[in-house]
Amino acid sequence: MPRLGTNSSKMTESQSPSHSPSPEEPTQNQNTPFHVPVEIISDEEMALIEAAFAATRALVSSPPRASSSAHFRENVRSIKSITLLSNRSISSCSRSDPLMIDVEDSGRLTSSQKRNRVVDSLLHRFRRKRGLSVTDITATEWCEKKMEYSLLCGKPEKTKAMKAGSIRHEALEEEVIKKVKVHVTSAEDVWALKFLNFIVGANQLLFDGLTRELPLVGFAEGVWMVGVIDEIRMPKGQSDTYPMLVDTKTRVRASLPGEPQRRNGRLQLMCYKHLWDSLVADEFPSRQFFDFFSLNPYQILSAEIRENTAKCGFPTETLTDMLRYLRNTWSMLPPAHEQLLLRYELQEDQSLLGEDQFEYDLNWVKGQIKSSLEVWRGEREASYTPEEERWKCRSCKFASECPASNSGSQVERTLNANC
Repeated sequence: MPRLGTNSSKMTESQSPSHSPSPEEPTQNQNTPFHVPVEIISDEEMALIEAAFAATRALVSSPPRASSSAHFRENVRSIKSITLLSNRSISSCSRSDPLMIDVEDSGRLTSSQKRNRVVDSLLHRFRRKRGLSVTDITATEWCEKKMEYSLLCGKPEKTKAMKAGSIRHEALEEEVIKKVKVHVTSAEDVWALKFLNFIVGANQLLFDGLTRELPLVGFAEGVWMVGVIDEIRMPKGQSDTYPMLVDTKTRVRASLPGEPQRRNGRLQLMCYKHLWDSLVADEFPSRQFFDFFSLNPYQILSAEIRENTAKCGFPTETLTDMLRYLRNTWSMLPPAHEQLLLRYELQEDQSLLGEDQFEYDLNWVKGQIKSSLEVWRGEREASYTPEEERWKCRSCKFASECPASNSGSQVERTLNANC
């Protein structure tokens, strides 16, 4: 493998394919009669179903637009009405009547109900064949309801501060990485490009002691997760050196953030280390990877991808070939350092406001991921941000329609908290 210097080339796709596999349809034996189940439901349950259909029609007939505030309010009201009606239906059930006990509470879900819960889950609806991103986990930790609303009603437009932060990260990346556009024609090409960028970045880390914007994909807590690490440092010439993961946050104000924002940043870096450590330990189920992302491991990659991999010193024909080189790269890397680093810069002049160095906590990060997955998998309702952190609502696009933002004097007392 040739040495990759500070101007290492990072490939970026110039065209993303539309990859939508056709769903599998069960077959029915023509000689087997159909059995139609009959179920009697209450008036309250029927009202809930009608409300759900009404909300679905509103969401399907008019795709949400970030610029349409009226449509957004309509969608949020629909979601809120279903939630409230659902809560009333459950609370009105008499626990003394065995016929009214909630099926999930009884712990006896039928196979059909389990399937329906999986299909209706946020994970299945919005991250099927894509995997969860690390930012999906941190967004859920920040506010579960905001994350849910963002999926159902459309992501809020990027603020000026968010755009400035993205520009800063691009500038940091360009200090050590030279981007090269590569044409892709399939989903296999896209993943081959991600793997290629990881291999190039890992070699840059080993030879130069620094790389940035390193893509990750891994299997953690039963789900596929993806992410991009801001920066990795590994001082050269030292024995027992472990890569230190670094994330840079930009600030509009010349002050350090409060604890909730620091906690959220720590979770992000800990997720990256969790994925990194699983990769270097070779905990990567290849067959599950190909199945989950609907990839053909033996499809010939595009000529441009094959040309670039050959230039980098590892001629590749298929994604299986690329994965073999990827495993070789993982085997050369040690686990990430137990110390992680958050940096805070002032957007105005990129001056350093401060640093937060903290220790990795495996049990805590696994607990946070599992808690987030409970919402993504539909195992429980998304909850509102706690009252002591309701100051988050003042910058939330959904605040005007969210019940949590109208919870009285406690919100007023916390709105002026330092974020």
